[in-house]
Amino acid sequence: MTDGTDPLSWWREARFGMFIHWGLYAVLAGEWRGQRVPGIGEWIMHRAHIPVRDYEKLAAEFNPVDFDAEAWVSLARDAGMKYLVITAKHHDGFAMFKSANPYNIVDATPFGRDPMRELAAACQRHGIRLCFYYSQDLDWHAPGGSGHWEEAEAPPAPEVRQAAFARYLEDKAKPQLRELLTEYGPVGLIWFDVPAAVSRTQSHELRELVHSLQPDCLVSGRVGHDAGDYGSLGDNQIPAGRVRGDWETPATLNDTWGYKHYDHNWKSVGYLIRLMVQCASKGVNYLLNVGPTREGLIPTPSVERLNAVGQWLKIHGESIYGTAQSPFPGDFPWGRVTCRPGHLYLHFFNWPGGDFALAGLRSRVRAVRLLADGRQRVAFRQEHDAATDHHTLQLALPAVAPDPVVTVVALDLADDISVDPLPVQQPDGGLALPAHLASLEGDGTAQLERAGSIGNWTSPTTRLRWALRLRHPGTYRVLVQSFMDRERAHSFVPRGAVTRLYGDHRMAATIDGQRLTGWVGAKDLIEDETVNRWHAADSDLGIVCLGTAGERELVLELEERDATAELGPTVCGVRLVPEKV
Repeated sequence: MTDGTDPLSWWREARFGMFIHWGLYAVLAGEWRGQRVPGIGEWIMHRAHIPVRDYEKLAAEFNPVDFDAEAWVSLARDAGMKYLVITAKHHDGFAMFKSANPYNIVDATPFGRDPMRELAAACQRHGIRLCFYYSQDLDWHAPGGSGHWEEAEAPPAPEVRQAAFARYLEDKAKPQLRELLTEYGPVGLIWFDVPAAVSRTQSHELRELVHSLQPDCLVSGRVGHDAGDYGSLGDNQIPAGRVRGDWETPATLNDTWGYKHYDHNWKSVGYLIRLMVQCASKGVNYLLNVGPTREGLIPTPSVERLNAVGQWLKIHGESIYGTAQSPFPGDFPWGRVTCRPGHLYLHFFNWPGGDFALAGLRSRVRAVRLLADGRQRVAFRQEHDAATDHHTLQLALPAVAPDPVVTVVALDLADDISVDPLPVQQPDGGLALPAHLASLEGDGTAQLERAGSIGNWTSPTTRLRWALRLRHPGTYRVLVQSFMDRERAHSFVPRGAVTRLYGDHRMAATIDGQRLTGWVGAKDLIEDETVNRWHAADSDLGIVCLGTAGERELVLELEERDATAELGPTVCGVRLVPEKV
């Protein structure tokens, strides 16, 4: 890059950004001709099959006189967000900036102002990186743009469609990207989306165009064909396990991105903070969305929640900004871990109160402190069982959680971070085996997916094999954890389809010569909050008796795939839970 530094360094440091979905769809606010349209607000043109000429007329009604760039950017700053991504053009094809293409907010609306220019100035004043969302593929307005539903009944020949799409890229998409990258000062990143028709060559051409105009500008993974500078997880996707590389999760505050006047299904502040922590614990950025109204106002519930998140970050930001994913091989039932050189941060979702023990930390601890009160030190001691090479950190925690949502305990280390590489039995007796630590065997198509779960598991010859270390012999319940996308399951399966997306599959786990079998999947779905798109399932295979301590091996197999389901099991791990005597 221009100064020889890593272009992703600012982005990794930021960890938290604001997403803004704003456009003509805000005029409709989720309704068309008096009827509420299911689905997300910014897709209303497509979902309601609104003709182009009718949708164009919305521009004459769009006059967001209450838009205040200073207020929007100040909200992002107060929420602790470090970058701002706004829809310069969404799939409806309408440009929210001054463009040579006349279908834009300056030339086609009574508003007559360029909100991108005003946001650019406000971002410069407040030290927020301005970034643009640009729909490079779907464009329901422009000839040649993909996603035109009217072509479904009489689709053009593939070569005709490809030629028309290529003309759209050259005539509209690339010229508008040049405008965004030459008229608004430094741009942090271009957030592309839905690479449906774009070819590998075209994705790389878009990446090269961005970098040729602004070498330090990042390109998001949804440019397609692995051409991005970083990856994008699914919408509202919580990583199920460790991820490799640089990733970001875009997330909503309710159930929509673009404004819908009747969507009041707001996530709680606690949920938002926990999701941010979960993302940071996997080294994943958190891009949280607001959907302003047709008047240009960010809804009050959004403002209230972002301000509350900002208050938490003012105290606990050390544990989020610039941190890396947890060094431990798996997650913990009490919360999540982030780290930076010389420091570990324990984020407690469930406060243990009193004595607490953490197994697997080999580093020497110099001091322990509560971030909620930076002056309060926590008494601790470290133990090492030489016979089993088992390391335990004991903490004397306050009886009451210092923070009502997520309390952070900082461990200041005396040397480099070092943890046990194998899944280690925690003092509560539980043992978690995440999918990313398993060896994947067999000749099937199963693979470790971007969010840390094993997907595309269809073959009975596929096996997952874990090595583990057991310290306490006993009786354990074996739970298989799987991962399901609620929105995809309900929205993307054709009506009347015989199959369903997720099913219940017969699986077998073998450890110490004991084989357990049971049904794994949708029947055990745990919906932790109605607004959560991605849900886990804990499926009980039964009980095993492990008579001695030491290293073990657990093997998981697919015995019978659910024939009514489109997908095989999506496994994110196995848990051994001690049975209470």
